[in-house]
Amino acid sequence: MTGLLVKLFVKDAKNVSDPAVRRRYALLAGITGIALNLLLFAGKLTAGLLAASVAVIADAFNNVSDAGSSVITLIGFRLAGKHEDKGHPLGHGRLEYVSAFIVDMLIILVGVELFKSSVEKIVSPSLPSVSALTLCLLGAAVLVKLWLFFFYRKIGKLIDSAALRATALDSISDAVATTLVLASSLIARFANVGIDGWAGVLVAGFILFTGVRAAKETIDLLLGAPPDPAFIEEIRAFVKNYPEVIGIHDLMVHDYGPGRKIISFHAEVPSDSDINYAHDVIDCIERDMHEKFGCIVTIHLDPIVMGDKEVDEMRALAEAAAKEVNPSFTIHDFRMTSGGKHVNLIFDLSIPVDCKTADEEAAEEVCKRISEKNPDCYAVIHAEHPFV
Repeated sequence: MTGLLVKLFVKDAKNVSDPAVRRRYALLAGITGIALNLLLFAGKLTAGLLAASVAVIADAFNNVSDAGSSVITLIGFRLAGKHEDKGHPLGHGRLEYVSAFIVDMLIILVGVELFKSSVEKIVSPSLPSVSALTLCLLGAAVLVKLWLFFFYRKIGKLIDSAALRATALDSISDAVATTLVLASSLIARFANVGIDGWAGVLVAGFILFTGVRAAKETIDLLLGAPPDPAFIEEIRAFVKNYPEVIGIHDLMVHDYGPGRKIISFHAEVPSDSDINYAHDVIDCIERDMHEKFGCIVTIHLDPIVMGDKEVDEMRALAEAAAKEVNPSFTIHDFRMTSGGKHVNLIFDLSIPVDCKTADEEAAEEVCKRISEKNPDCYAVIHAEHPFV
């Protein structure tokens, strides 16, 4: 069904990196969600009022919030697709994350309100009057919400949308919530036991859990979460295809919204390479990566000495000293200069962000280990942290 809707309403559907195509996907998802959620609201509200069931009525208003979430998602996509301007040279892509966060907050608000009304129902219990119509409407609502979950999830994956992934989670939480309401209605009808309020509390708890989890994921995107490790490995593997590059370090990925990533790193090349040729290779890598990943790429060229026995020995000594202090430490940008009576070993020490040792303390300890191994060496270390 989803494939048919995409074929009918999304022109050039495979070109998901095009902002215009992304907006068409968002429009399809938004209009579909608004229409179905308003229909569910009308049906559930009617059934809830007839049955005098707080759980069914609360579930109905949950669908109103879902329709509102779809409207917010549509607006977010519209704003995120705006062209760059002087105030926002990198575009407005993160507005899509902002819209996702607003949807997450609406989910949490619905959970809080449902929890309050359910507690009131527990304090003042009453047996709802559940009809066959109510049961049929609730069963149909579960099926619709399950379809919406798969619908949003598929489109969210296709266009890599945090907002639609959040909406998909909302839909599956709604399906579970309505299933609980249906179960309590069945118990009320056939066992004459009123657990309406308790069912509402369970529904509220599930909705709150889903909302908080989705909000955390969205906040991570806004704050700057690390990129997918698989994406990083893909970048490293891609650069290895260029034999002129010995290695890369200081890799950074900046996310300014879907389709708006900036990649930067240092590429190591032999110091005896022709500078013009090396620069041309770096330019080629930047262009090829832009074509492959659809990202803006900036590469800094780092010349390193290769094939010099003394430099290789000193680099190995520095690497061994760093590993002795902490096996997760690495070094790069290594160079060696003569200081008259001693040799300066100058390099960057990469320290994992979760390392509990202070940067200065780690650098001092590595310096100490180097001096112990070779008293004629003096280390000049710049401690830093990786960004991926």
